[in-house]
This record gives sequence, structure tokens and C-alpha cells, in this order.
Amino acid sequence: MARKLMDDGEEAPEAIRQPQVRPDELRILEALLFASKEPLDEKTLAQRLPEGVDLAQTIAMLKDEYAPRGVNLVKVNGKWTFRTANDLAWLLTREAIQPRKLSRAAIETLAVIAYHQPVTRAEMEDIRGVTMSKGTIDVLLETGWIRPRGRRKVPGRPITYGTTEAFISHFGLEQLSDLPGLEELKGSGMLEGHLPPNFTVPVPNDDPTLRDDEDPLEPGDLDLGLAPRAESEETEEQPAEAQAEVAADKPEDRPEE
Repeated sequence: MARKLMDDGEEAPEAIRQPQVRPDELRILEALLFASKEPLDEKTLAQRLPEGVDLAQTIAMLKDEYAPRGVNLVKVNGKWTFRTANDLAWLLTREAIQPRKLSRAAIETLAVIAYHQPVTRAEMEDIRGVTMSKGTIDVLLETGWIRPRGRRKVPGRPITYGTTEAFISHFGLEQLSDLPGLEELKGSGMLEGHLPPNFTVPVPNDDPTLRDDEDPLEPGDLDLGLAPRAESEETEEQPAEAQAEVAADKPEDRPEE
């Protein structure tokens, strides 16, 4: 059938056409780039190609050949590699939820906010007994489990924090008051050792209505929690007494003799 079509002067169907012969150097260059996990520089490519091959011309040929395809030959930081065509990149975008483990400092702070809200940062530090890094609050704000509520009516007007609906949803609660009380915490083993005689666990309340000692937030207050996170929370949080001792030992703080 193919012979008859050719005799009649008609073009042979695509399926029975002879494959186009490609130069060996082009095939070698293509194989090298496909097999490599990292982009390759021209020196490395030249060492693998037959002697006397014009590398620049071969790369240009391969680049033109792949230009209309779903994969393009591109130069990245002086090296060559195959990359998905820009107009098709969106098809390969994969969204995945990466679970992130909260530090002990963040978990303790979240518990303080849940049970003692509305609460300021200074009040959190007083309850936990440590000086808290700003990164801890930033992490909890990013999770969407806490929110700024208002400003305390005291000097400095610090921001008060409370939990959100996302917090209740994430922990499978019908309402915030379903958080375990003192006896439940003891029964689960979360409270061990000798507790002070007057130790109590407050009844959590996430009523969004501002208290008498709170003022409404001002424009721009919601941006205060978006500061860059501290590099290490574990090394930044330590008892207030320890921080005072470290500060006292700094050479620059000592008077000159």
C-alpha cells in the first residue's frame, strides 16, 4: 500500500514514514541531559561528545527542537537542563499539607491562652514562669488557632489574645468549655506530682465580647503578629532569673576597671 501511494505521487501516512535521522551528537547530548539529576555545564557536556563537535551549535539545535514541546531545554545558572514549559507548569503544581510539630513552648502557650483568655503576653510569661520569645506567638498566629482580641487598659496597652473557631474545630470540641478540667487532667496523667493547695484550672471562655478591661484593636494591630519568626524558640525561652544572670555576665555590661 505504501509503495502504491508513493507511485501515485501522494505523501505516505505519518505512521509509515521513515523516522528522521538525527545526528549522533544531538542524541548523545539529549541522553546526557535527560539522565542527569542536576544541570550540566558546557565543559562536562563537551567531554562526553565526539571530538570536533560544535557544542554551541548542537545545543542550539536541541533547544530549537524542544522549543514547541512540553519540555524545553533551558540554561540555569550557566548550566543546561530540561524543564517543563512555562505555560504548562501549572499542570504539575501539587498542593500538599505538611504537618508541623509545635514546640513545647508553643503548646504550653496555646494552653495558657485557651484557659486564661483574654490574656496578654506578659500574663502568659507570668503563668509559665519564663520569658517568651515573640516567635512562639507568631507560630500560633500562623496556625490560625489564636487571634488578637483587643488591648488591655493598662500602661502600654498590651494586646490580648484568645482562641479561634479553627482551634475548636481542629481539636474536635463542640465548644471551648469542653476542654478538660482539673480532675480530668489529673486522671489523664497530665498533672502529676505535688500541686499547690490552692491550684485550680480556670473554666475557659472564648466569648468574643470585649471585657471591661479591654479596648478595641486599632488599625494596624492585626499586622503585629506577622513579624518574622525567631530562628530558635528552644534557645530563646529561659527562666527570667537565668536571663538576668546571663545579662549580668556580659563583658560589655561590666564597668571598666
